[in-house]
Amino acid sequence: MKLHRTLYLKLISAYLIFFLLSFVMISAINSRMILNDLTRTRAESLYRESRLVATTYGNKIYSGGPAREDALEQLMAIDTYISAEIRIIDPNGRQILDSRSYDEPVFEDFNPGDIGSYYLVSDFYGTYDEDYLSVFYPITNRYSVRGYVVIQMPMSDLYASRDRLLNISYLTMLFMYLLSLLVLVAFSFAVYTPIRRITTAAEEYAKGHYDYDPDVHGRDEIGYLAGTLYYMASEIGRSEDNQRKFIANVSHDFRSPLTSIKGYLTAMHDGTIPPEMYEKYLQVVLNETERLTKLTNGLLELNSLNNKGMVLSISDFDINSVIRQICETFDVLCREKKISIELILSGERLFVSGDMGKIQQVVANLVDNAIKFSHTNSIIKIETTEKGERVFVSVKDSGIGIPADAQKLVFDRFYKTDLSRGKDKKGTGLGLAITKEIIQAHDQNINVISTEGVGSEFIFTLSKSKNEPNL
Repeated sequence: MKLHRTLYLKLISAYLIFFLLSFVMISAINSRMILNDLTRTRAESLYRESRLVATTYGNKIYSGGPAREDALEQLMAIDTYISAEIRIIDPNGRQILDSRSYDEPVFEDFNPGDIGSYYLVSDFYGTYDEDYLSVFYPITNRYSVRGYVVIQMPMSDLYASRDRLLNISYLTMLFMYLLSLLVLVAFSFAVYTPIRRITTAAEEYAKGHYDYDPDVHGRDEIGYLAGTLYYMASEIGRSEDNQRKFIANVSHDFRSPLTSIKGYLTAMHDGTIPPEMYEKYLQVVLNETERLTKLTNGLLELNSLNNKGMVLSISDFDINSVIRQICETFDVLCREKKISIELILSGERLFVSGDMGKIQQVVANLVDNAIKFSHTNSIIKIETTEKGERVFVSVKDSGIGIPADAQKLVFDRFYKTDLSRGKDKKGTGLGLAITKEIIQAHDQNINVISTEGVGSEFIFTLSKSKNEPNL
């Protein structure tokens, strides 16, 4: 993965861009807003002073003599107090008094009508080398304007105040960004690092290394995601192992009968087997062909279940009656092996809800297995029990049993224990797999309890019928 495409770099880029934009906003927008606010506030303060000067000393200024001198002294005192120059200018632009000078210049371009407000920021008609804040207030007498009080101060004072406030803003912003940098570091450990490990794990899984552990153990959504991904990879790995085993088992189970068929037919063709023995070995070929047919049909049925799901025809039926009918079909086989079947059924009738045809297949598979792996002169017990809303069906034999390490695998496709391979080589290894698919399609469970050399018991559940049919 290229660096410029990583989430972390995008986050850093966004962080720096945000920092730059914030700095520009404070420098440009905030600077202007602060200066405007300071200018307006200072102008309002000077405006009050200019009004006080105009109403208090305006007439004295135009009286002449001692009164005029007294007014000038007062203006100079106010100048010292507010640190601002005070001018008295008549409507024609001629300066009458100045708190800091005795000159009486004439401002030829002076036009109060051009001001448009009570204050003005400029060099005051070329008087200064920098911008000054000038505040105007008229001096009136009998409803006529005799002159203007103009109080002025350099804008550099306001610029200095603005810069002090901006410095405070910059320091606050820097402090906030240092805190956010700590958050970013914490994000790296809490979010980015686990995500990077998950990404690495996904890359390893894509290469087929399904045992790779992302080593993310948080209890938040990221930890849950890592755990789910690791579980998914484990399941995929197990699925691939099962697929390899499945192919090996299919190959083995197809190759064995095909080898037998080919061997016998070749021997018959080249004369190794004499004609008088044909009937015997043709029967063997027919048996192997039947085995291939059963194997193929089982594969097709399982494939149909996986691809389309199992379509069930749910109805209420008597499970005890189904068991009795299935046992009757195995009567001849039981007589041949001298095996008896003992039925321990709950009541005369016991109605359950399910697909009758599919459940018949389940019972037949379990009884068939029990007969195959039972010893001669043994008993197979089939029992039904009611527990709440469920019915438990048990098929128990006293045969060869299943090793403890194989009991979790008996429902896998093509799985056969070494004992079962030695006992019966005609099985396809698909019967219990199909049985489990049928039971799970009914949202029920099937389990096995077995002791090697003692016997096995298969137990599955069914939903008890809620409405017993009237018979």
